[in-house]
Amino acid sequence: MGLGDKISNKTQETAGKIKEKTGDATDNETLQAEGLKDQTVAKAKQAGERAKDEVKDINRE
Repeated sequence: MGLGDKISNKTQETAGKIKEKTGDATDNETLQAEGLKDQTVAKAKQAGERAKDEVKDINRE
């Protein structure tokens, strides 16, 4: 996974956490849901990138 992808995915995950916490604090269920969705999408991207890295490592051996 490229450094830019890592930063982008982590930024999206962090933004999702902030949205979720803001939604918690303001009783805004829509914002909470958006935050959880953003976190889930970011984690899925991270998992996909890790899988690609593993395949590359296996092919190098």
